[in-house]
Amino acid sequence: MNNQKCSTLYQKPGGRTRIIQCIYVVGFMDLFGVSMIIPLLSHHVKALGASPTVAGVVGSTYGILQLFSSTIVGSWSDVVGRRYSLLTCLLLSALGYGLLGMSSSIALFVLARIPVGLFKHSLSICRALLSDLVSEAERPLVMGHFNAASSVGFILGPVVGGYLTEHEGGFYTSSFTCAVIFLANAGLVLMLPWSETLIHRKETNSNNDTSKGCHDSNCRKSVLNGSHANSHHPVSPAETEPGSRAAPHWREVSLLQPAWRQLSSVGSKIHTVASSDMWDLFLVRLLMAIAIMLYYSNFSLAMEERFSLTPKVTGYLISYSSTLGALAGFLVGPVTQLYGNNMAALLLHSTLLTCLLIFLYAAAPSVAQVLVSSTFFAISTSIGRTCITDLELQRGGVQASGTLIGAGQSVTAVGRVLAPLLSGLAQEFSPCGPPSLGVLLALAAVGLLLVRIPKWDGRGRTKKNENAE
Repeated sequence: MNNQKCSTLYQKPGGRTRIIQCIYVVGFMDLFGVSMIIPLLSHHVKALGASPTVAGVVGSTYGILQLFSSTIVGSWSDVVGRRYSLLTCLLLSALGYGLLGMSSSIALFVLARIPVGLFKHSLSICRALLSDLVSEAERPLVMGHFNAASSVGFILGPVVGGYLTEHEGGFYTSSFTCAVIFLANAGLVLMLPWSETLIHRKETNSNNDTSKGCHDSNCRKSVLNGSHANSHHPVSPAETEPGSRAAPHWREVSLLQPAWRQLSSVGSKIHTVASSDMWDLFLVRLLMAIAIMLYYSNFSLAMEERFSLTPKVTGYLISYSSTLGALAGFLVGPVTQLYGNNMAALLLHSTLLTCLLIFLYAAAPSVAQVLVSSTFFAISTSIGRTCITDLELQRGGVQASGTLIGAGQSVTAVGRVLAPLLSGLAQEFSPCGPPSLGVLLALAAVGLLLVRIPKWDGRGRTKKNENAE
């Protein structure tokens, strides 16, 4: 009796290339639109009459909603497919930014932030979709290019938003422009050649005979959702490697299935990830997220107090660092090849370099040393983010890529909540307090990696159960 298993997702070359290029455009336009709004939010809510305390509470609404919704929406994209989940996120985000363009009161402002906080996960779903479309060896290169395209949008957006703000009603114009951008992205996603995405299923003999491809028409199914939606669970490479720890089985549910079944599947996926042996990766992500945020938390104030730099010069320095961070996305692929796709070693070295650069910034005696540390800091953090995402997907399997990427975003959201508090406490002692604390957290991440990496196999999974059977 033959046992049918699903292998990796593949696509006709032309259709695959078009989808990947379009996803790059979606990522660019997404952060371009969002970055038009972000610098203006605090000014607008204060213009509506909010006190600094109320403005702070209102500003935290988005982060809190993201904290709880990231994993849920990511898991939902695994359940119903990338196409429908991405369209839903884009359309509801457009609704939120449209409401923001009509916000004439604090209550309406908060109402507008709710759909955005709950469903602004389009970038996470795009990353999950890219991981579906490419092989494991191609993934760092494609993810690096996607991050670079998104970062360029984040650099250009504030320029356009600032220009629009100089005119009367500029905030409302920027908000409606952002809503139109998200609607345009939804239209682009709707027109993608999803029907060309195919699943190739191998038929493996239970007697360990040589695997053969199945040429029956039933072994090729169109993936209208843009994900692995079929009646058989996908099997990750971990399940086919002798002595390796089997990855969990992920069952797909159609969008047409009852809501209770979709919720059940989402809950099952989240529980599986929560109970998996991935705490070390998520802890490293949390430590480094807080360390990086502490680096940037009081950058402008520290530059003014330590070196008497004007906000204008500091702004140029931040823009320079952001531009390098965007360009660093194109270095991820070559650096990964240089390391022979050993993502664990690359993560360790990038984390160690980031730790050293934060220390150099905290102890910098001159602006020149700050400039040098900022230059390499942007590169090391860009590579580190791609590394840890890739390791999470290697360990959990691309069949759960939405859940895994969403869980990673939730962990980062925890860092966004903790970083301002820690930064405020550290600044009580010194302007260099926040980056100094960041050095300690980064050192903790390096120590954790030094302890845990020897326990991982070549694919980032722990080796403790490899001889259990």
